Amino acid sequence: MPPVPRLDDIAQRVLDLIASDPDPLAAAASDERFDTLAREVFAFQFEANAPYRRFCERRGRTPATVRRWQDVPALPTTAFKSVDLTCGPPERIYRTSGTTQGGDRRGRHLVPRLGLYREGAVRHFRRMVLPDGVSPRIVGLLGSPEVLPDSSLTQMVEWLRTEIAGGDGAYLVDPAGFDAARAADRIAELSRDGRPLCLIGVRVVFTALLDHCLAARRTLELPADSRIVDTGGPKGGRTLSDAGFLAACWSVLGVAGYHCVNEYGMTELCSQYYDDVLLVRFRGENRRRRKLAPAWLRTVAVDPATLEPLPEGTPGLLCHFDLANAGSVMAVQTEDLGVVEAGRLQLLGRAPGAEPRGCALALADLLAATA
Repeated sequence: MPPVPRLDDIAQRVLDLIASDPDPLAAAASDERFDTLAREVFAFQFEANAPYRRFCERRGRTPATVRRWQDVPALPTTAFKSVDLTCGPPERIYRTSGTTQGGDRRGRHLVPRLGLYREGAVRHFRRMVLPDGVSPRIVGLLGSPEVLPDSSLTQMVEWLRTEIAGGDGAYLVDPAGFDAARAADRIAELSRDGRPLCLIGVRVVFTALLDHCLAARRTLELPADSRIVDTGGPKGGRTLSDAGFLAACWSVLGVAGYHCVNEYGMTELCSQYYDDVLLVRFRGENRRRRKLAPAWLRTVAVDPATLEPLPEGTPGLLCHFDLANAGSVMAVQTEDLGVVEAGRLQLLGRAPGAEPRGCALALADLLAATA
């Protein structure tokens, strides 16, 4: 068996894949490169991440027995609340919102090689949100890095503001919270010079802004080529449906639905999905909106009870395999429901009720292995 690579070596191999920027749909049709690198990442993490290694051994999976990337053992997202999972000293530690179980139960993602997160996040954002080469001003409907220093979403937005907007932009949530009227004034001010804006934030904050403007009968009319990128976030508060959100973005902000892109990501992953609506439009195609991952992230739907992969097109719990997580845990099992078909993802919401049986058993195995 060849020697297991060091963290710097495995991180560089993933960076080389990111830098080559393969088309995600073409990459999804050919597994060979991803499969080879994923099994190398697994072999490295098996050696370097002691809690994960003990979990894999308890489940009877080792680099010698895993023959394809889909068989790499996945840890449930709840594991990040119980164990520090890292292959080296972290450069940054990101924390989940913790709103469902309290601040003392926040998950922690320890990231030893921040460059993997940065390079992958910026490159895939350009492909999916800016396929026409527009360089908008980045405006975060969230707190700044000073306000939210352990937020992975804020970190990503700051990188976008720096690398895409040349440092130009603003954050519209301060330590006191979100003031919709003041935010609307700031957006109007930033729009005056005609440079496109890219508003990025969680749906619940966008909803507060749009509700305020609708109640005040106020329109903002963002500059041409502006974009809206919304994502999940803290639970609680009123949230517009997808259809209501797109309609309000058009009536209040003057941004058409095809310039509104929903992002799907999580603290436990260093890579993101985005709606393919803009990419499809600029390729001259016409098909139903779905989400698309970069070539270094793959997802399968699994059976909630057994966590075994389901046939393509079958709804199930989403299990992600993120090579940009090379320094922590590549395989992450979620409680999100969805359908994966030909590399494109349709989200169906969260699993109802208690933690799915398969996830609960996986967490129990991890805790038993690390006791």
